[in-house]
Amino acid sequence: MALPTVTARQRVLAVGLIGPGRVGSALLDQLRAARPRLARGGLDLRLCGVAASRRMWLDADDPELNGRFGGAQTWRPSNLDEFVAHVRGDGSRHAMLIDCSASDAVASRYAEWLAAGLHVVTPNKQAGSGSLSRLQAIRAASRTGARFRYEATVCAGLPVVQTLRDLLDTGDELLAVEGMFSGTLAWLCHRYDGSRPFSALVREAHALGYTEPDPRDDLSGMDVARKLVILAREAGWSLSLDDVAVQSLVPKTLASLSAEEAMEQLQSLDAPMSAHLARAQIQGCVLRHVASLDAKGHASVRLAILPAAHPFAHSRLTDNIVQFTTHRYRDNPMLVQGPGAGPEVTAAGVFGDLLRIAESLEVR
Repeated sequence: MALPTVTARQRVLAVGLIGPGRVGSALLDQLRAARPRLARGGLDLRLCGVAASRRMWLDADDPELNGRFGGAQTWRPSNLDEFVAHVRGDGSRHAMLIDCSASDAVASRYAEWLAAGLHVVTPNKQAGSGSLSRLQAIRAASRTGARFRYEATVCAGLPVVQTLRDLLDTGDELLAVEGMFSGTLAWLCHRYDGSRPFSALVREAHALGYTEPDPRDDLSGMDVARKLVILAREAGWSLSLDDVAVQSLVPKTLASLSAEEAMEQLQSLDAPMSAHLARAQIQGCVLRHVASLDAKGHASVRLAILPAAHPFAHSRLTDNIVQFTTHRYRDNPMLVQGPGAGPEVTAAGVFGDLLRIAESLEVR
């Protein structure tokens, strides 16, 4: 594909992507498809490199990188310092790093990159939910001019972080958050009616790509806890993962196995989940996986029994739902709802962050 013609009024944004997995590959597709349209709008988007855990490609506008990136023609061993220096160039252009990995080591570099003038966009939850001191360093570095955005860390492409940010920036105060933050667990709860064993549904979700490679990562509730911590910190509350009471759906006998053994022993999920479902059905209620945070800082992630009239009872498929109770929305809380799983919607959330940053860039 021919590069768009650069005019004097265009803003040039050099982009380097870290982590060309499912989300990263979907994002590469979206960026390439949008380049001609963005160029007509005055943004020259240049993909300068892609870095995986062991390999990296520089000047990598190569369609073969989408999906099976191992088939690309030219690669070299990964070196993040070299990669970042290449994307930044001589400093005369705007530069952005997009981290689509789940690496804590990569997240630990954000403050350094922001301080050097590179924008950072990510769906990686490690920075927002990890060490509070590290997050404070990232925020301090982003006040120097480079911007840090992370909408897709919570509920994929849904505007959850931005909605909360808008409420707070306009003077509202957060009182409580409650929601279904896992598209995987939403799908499982929606489908589980007792007609099939819960383990069979987990296997189906795994085959459909709704779960992590190891479904226990979803069933443990820790991913949901990270999202709750990110929202709490966005509201200025110093919540950490250790402060969240998490009910894991993984029995201890299953937790100690290897990933392969766990997939073979998923039937150990069936008896406890059947008991939960029976209690819900006796009360005429439904099972939903819910995270909550109240004004006193009490945070929990649990399997909840909810009445049929509850807003969360009417979710569909992989829907995420987030309910914000604030001073303005005290009597009738604000709801944000929509699909919260899948590489395409997550990539779209990352793409949206890129565009919001691009809108603020001056022509160089």
